[in-house]
Amino acid sequence: MLKKILKIVAVTLVVLILAAIAIPYFFKDKIIAKVKTELNKHLTAKVDFKDVDISLFRHFPRLAVGLDQLQVTGTGEFDGDTLLAVKQIDVALDLMSIIKGGKMDIYNVALINPRIYAVVHRNGAANWNITKPDTTTQASPADTAKTSFALSLQQYKIEDAKISYDDQQGNMQLIIDGLTHQGKGDFTQDQFTLSTSTVADGITFRYGPIPYLNSVKTKLDADIQIDNTTSTYTLKDGKAALNSLEIALQGFFKLVNDSTYGMDLSFKAPSTNFKDLLSLVPTVYKADFDKIKTSGKAAFGGYVKGNYSPVQMPAFGLDLNVKDGFFQYPDLPKPVKNIQIAMKVSNPDGVPDHTVVDMPTGHLEMDNTPLDLRLQVKTPVSDMYLDGAAKGKIDLSKITQFVKLETGTALSGLLDADISAKGNMSAIEKQQYDRFYAAGTLQLSNMLYKSKDYPDGINVKNLLLQFNPKNVTVKELSGQYLGSNFEANGEVNNLLAYTFKNAPLDGRLNFKADQVNVNKFMGTTSNTDGKAPAKVDSAAMIPFAVPANLNISLQTAVGKVLYDKAELNNVTGTLLLKDETLTMQQLKANALQGTMEINGSYSTKNSKTNPDINVAYDVQNLDVQQTFYTFNTVQKLMPIGKFLSGKITSQLKMHGKLGKDMSPELNTLTGDGNLLLIQGFLKQFAPVDQLANTLNVSQLKDISLRDIKNYFAFENGRVKVNPFKVAVNGVTMNIAGSHGFDQSLDYTLQLALPRSLMGNAGNTLVNNLVSQAQNKGIPVNLGDSVHLQVLMAGNIMKPSLKTDLKESANNLKNQATELVKNKIDTVKNVVRDSVNQIKNNAVNALKDELKNQLSGKKDSTGNGKPLENVGKQAGESVKNTINNLFGKKKPAATADSTKQ
Repeated sequence: MLKKILKIVAVTLVVLILAAIAIPYFFKDKIIAKVKTELNKHLTAKVDFKDVDISLFRHFPRLAVGLDQLQVTGTGEFDGDTLLAVKQIDVALDLMSIIKGGKMDIYNVALINPRIYAVVHRNGAANWNITKPDTTTQASPADTAKTSFALSLQQYKIEDAKISYDDQQGNMQLIIDGLTHQGKGDFTQDQFTLSTSTVADGITFRYGPIPYLNSVKTKLDADIQIDNTTSTYTLKDGKAALNSLEIALQGFFKLVNDSTYGMDLSFKAPSTNFKDLLSLVPTVYKADFDKIKTSGKAAFGGYVKGNYSPVQMPAFGLDLNVKDGFFQYPDLPKPVKNIQIAMKVSNPDGVPDHTVVDMPTGHLEMDNTPLDLRLQVKTPVSDMYLDGAAKGKIDLSKITQFVKLETGTALSGLLDADISAKGNMSAIEKQQYDRFYAAGTLQLSNMLYKSKDYPDGINVKNLLLQFNPKNVTVKELSGQYLGSNFEANGEVNNLLAYTFKNAPLDGRLNFKADQVNVNKFMGTTSNTDGKAPAKVDSAAMIPFAVPANLNISLQTAVGKVLYDKAELNNVTGTLLLKDETLTMQQLKANALQGTMEINGSYSTKNSKTNPDINVAYDVQNLDVQQTFYTFNTVQKLMPIGKFLSGKITSQLKMHGKLGKDMSPELNTLTGDGNLLLIQGFLKQFAPVDQLANTLNVSQLKDISLRDIKNYFAFENGRVKVNPFKVAVNGVTMNIAGSHGFDQSLDYTLQLALPRSLMGNAGNTLVNNLVSQAQNKGIPVNLGDSVHLQVLMAGNIMKPSLKTDLKESANNLKNQATELVKNKIDTVKNVVRDSVNQIKNNAVNALKDELKNQLSGKKDSTGNGKPLENVGKQAGESVKNTINNLFGKKKPAATADSTKQ
């Protein structure tokens, strides 16, 4: 009996284990379908995920569902932009709620490695507004609560997240790196305590021109009292740390409605030690901060109070004070001392235009050399008022005596500034320069900066800026970067509006350089040493993004430009950087043994990952071989170039998109143009060589060509070539068709070929074609020249040819046309003769009938209806005529019986 019981238990356990393994797979498709249905039902964005991992063991006894590689991308204005990317979402569900098909009960949620990119454009559009509008009529409050999910949440976790918030309209930016956050609480209750723990590797926050936080390591532990009945979240005795600065937090956050949030939060640093506040300076904090000597007092605090909505901001304030600050690294010779800072940021009512930034004092001394700053900003929205000044002289080579820089960093040079400005921005915008005061100079001499990010160094030999109410004049700019010796001068018209109001920087500069290696600027190098190029991580590549807040015109003159494999000399033209677009105007250069002019644009306005290009070029006398091997696009558009030598002149217009590696996406290219082969030599071109072998005409090999012009257009991966004529070595060819970017061929060649050029094999081929045509009843008369039609297919390396006599095709067509014409003419003549005969018969019949009536004779037809008889005869006559022309021949026996 015991053995029997044990056996039953063992079998039961095996069945349960197998069921635990199998059940998740039974319901996997159902869960995937339900998740996608819910997402597509409520979102306008593009949602995709790689797989769903389902297990009964990971969160036993609950069902574990893992959503892998979730990605949410925008549509419309944000098309292609990523809003959310998550490596994995791990959820614990109630299995029975899945089986019953009703509501899903969720107990635990974990987001692994999420990436959130939130953007608000200048027009106020936000990329997270991706929910579809609710078109259902809300008959009762109960209707709004219908959902397929129910929360029985006990805990959640966000692991290694990155959050980027860019409010271009409000000129505010927040970046959080390495965020890990978790919370525990009974979400089934209306009122409960949520215990949270948060750590971030770095937080950067900028509002307007002021960077309040820069890569600050942050920690926050807080218990939040949650009241779901009033949607209120109260924070008591929260403890935060910004680098070494500890801050006490308290207050509440409340959901007023779907778009409005109420808050009353305050923060304050309990410590008055200057060292804690000094830790917010990234350069100081990163290098031996624990060993640094400090003294002085500091105070830091602020608040946020009021409602936040699309049309309203809460009131806020920030106070920062430093008195008699001092710090010195123990292994560096000199201190930074006499640091005095007083700054207050206030907004009493949440109206953005009522924000005031006031820093009456900013002072420090390095080696007894003072640096003084002051700044006041008012009415930043309606008409910004600015009153600021900066004065000081710094020997950059001595910076390392006060502050430790990252390993490998070198800095030298002299900075001398004495600048002041005062007045309203409207005076500048209205060109009322007498109402705005601006004066002073900023000069940077012999500056050299090297670091791990700039190993080749940036060298500014001289930079001289002169400030006046109208603009900032760039009197001189010269230096060296990435092997380019450059110089520039010009003017910047709205530096203050760019700095404080984030307006597009407007300027005009004349730029000269001896050479520019674009490959170095893009982080790539040409393979000139014969070694295999290093592997490039294409997934990590990002195209160059044209800045959104520039309106700069560059009048350029560069001695040499290196781009990929191309070398351009004596480059001149105008470059415009505006509206996230780089526009080239009359960019001229000597290259590839010829000249070129380029007009067009490169834009990242619509997509940062797939830039738009619009290019028109005019090239003269370029070497075919050099052009072919220099540009990948030419290899696709003109694959014959590999076998052609000589000179070409061409005009082309093209638009499309680039990929992440800055190469054209061929399937997006559309354009047209023309190409003139001035003089060239075609050799070892497989399609022509195969044609020469087929016809046994050696003159078609190694062809010398001159003044051949054709027109082409391309779209959807194919290049269509309009008909053009080639005459070479006594052979005339008319060519038309298309080829694909995949090198597939679809061409028709019509040849006028002297028989004297053809060998025995060629003449045998022609004679066989003549016999085949004559056997089909098509007469072919060949003269001294043979007209052939060749259909060319296959691909450029392995073509296939189909040859026919052009005479046979044309004769067959002409013969059929003539036959139909003769038939029609015959019908016309026979019908006309029949009608005339019928008419004559009718007249004669009437005459006879009238004559008989007058003489008293009876009708010879016997029925007294001469016209009816004539009509019957006419019908039979026409019928017989048509049958004789188009009907089938009668059998011979029948025909014989009619003979007289």
